[in-house]
Amino acid sequence: MSSSTDPNRVIIFDTTLRDGEQSPGASMNLEEKLRIAELLEEMGADVIEAGFPIASNGDFESVNEVAKLVKESTVCGLARSARGDIERAADALKPAKQSRIHTFISTSPLHMKYKLQMDPDDVYQAVIDSVRYARNFTDDVEWSAEDGSRTEHDFLCRCVEAAINAGATTINIPDTVGYAIPEEFGELIAMLVKRVPNSDKAIYSTHCHNDLGLAVANSLAGVSNGARQIECTINGLGERAGNAALEEIVMSLRTRQDRLPFVTGIDTECITRASKLVSTITGFTVQPNKAIVGANAFAHESGIHQDGMLKHAQTYEIMTPESVGLTKSTLVMGKHSGRHAFRVKLKELGYELGDNALQEAFRRFKDLADKKKEVYDEDLVALVDDEVLRGNDRIKFESLMVVCGSRGPQTAELELDVDGEHCSTKAVGDGPVDATFNAIKALVPHEARLQLYQVNAVTEGTDAQAEATVRLEEDGKSVNGQGADTDTLVASARAYVNALNKLMVKREKTAPGALSA
Repeated sequence: MSSSTDPNRVIIFDTTLRDGEQSPGASMNLEEKLRIAELLEEMGADVIEAGFPIASNGDFESVNEVAKLVKESTVCGLARSARGDIERAADALKPAKQSRIHTFISTSPLHMKYKLQMDPDDVYQAVIDSVRYARNFTDDVEWSAEDGSRTEHDFLCRCVEAAINAGATTINIPDTVGYAIPEEFGELIAMLVKRVPNSDKAIYSTHCHNDLGLAVANSLAGVSNGARQIECTINGLGERAGNAALEEIVMSLRTRQDRLPFVTGIDTECITRASKLVSTITGFTVQPNKAIVGANAFAHESGIHQDGMLKHAQTYEIMTPESVGLTKSTLVMGKHSGRHAFRVKLKELGYELGDNALQEAFRRFKDLADKKKEVYDEDLVALVDDEVLRGNDRIKFESLMVVCGSRGPQTAELELDVDGEHCSTKAVGDGPVDATFNAIKALVPHEARLQLYQVNAVTEGTDAQAEATVRLEEDGKSVNGQGADTDTLVASARAYVNALNKLMVKREKTAPGALSA
């Protein structure tokens, strides 16, 4: 999918599964990664960076399984310049129909001196050696100059030329610390295209971080000056302030054809579904005013705006909700809705469930419909994601009974399934949430520290489902968990249990010594 004869075709390189997962708390298990990879391929992502195979056995397995699953997109594995990294990536990518090895090394004076402790000449030789070695395993090799935006121009040109001569087909220029501004980053790409004599033999790529809130702007400036690949993530997920957001990049290119006459292969109607899936899996709630996918992105409360919208939608909307996969409901769900209507509605929302998963989701829907007058699309998304995506968890929520109020003591009676064994306990606490979390700790002893606890309403009204987020930290590793229920305390318990399950996954991961581009 990544090859094209159209000079204005921009390759979308999605790194949600690799760079996105480096966000503190954003660990994903194998099933979740495969689900995201499947949707990314359906969306039309040209390249899916599935992980960093040398990082851990879990990362290797993830890349290997994505390589088996994906048929149309190119599957990419990240590697430092060391031979062991490259060999590990090559092994993980063996099943892929189309594979890419993405190797990198730092090129800025700051990184070379303090991080790598290498002389520029040694770094230059490492560029050549790593790209040549990677070419033994695949014809599709990408080379990245980590901290490229703070690299001296002469040295960067020298390294890029050497990488292309050694066989790199894509040259990625990362703004690793989000330091650049758009004019500056665009000029950097233009300078490379002009000065590097073999530029025509490779595709230039951008990989911009969002520390100053300029990742998308810098990426678009790069494309305007000759780059033809953008590295990005769903919801802008990524370490620190995140990466360039795929949805913002794609919709900017689609909406502003007058100034950005470029095309991608992304099916934009999958954007909302992808955003919700990644948000649910990672526990990273999308802020309401987030561009394209936020809950308020197509909402209008001002009377002036509403009046304009009623007269002509384009007065205040530069794109349609339908263009990003938001559809007006044609089926109103309630307690009298049957299994067939439920299945059709889920398909409308982008879910294809197997019989067992559908049966369990339908059971929870009926329970929800008994509590709510009307079940909204957002309720169904929260319900299905909360239930189905947790199918392989080692710890499963069963029931909770809480006694609370001003007279205390507040108590929680909790039942969990832990590795197939039914467990129950009763605990007290300073309030109902504290009692609930103390009960979980009693059944699943751990030393993790609660860093964040927040609750949001999924829809309007006093009968709305609550969506709780819990962040736990243990030994420098943090994870986010999410849970949904009409009962806020049940949602909180589900979120805490979800975070504990993710912490178990995180414990198995050992990050390599050098961070990626």
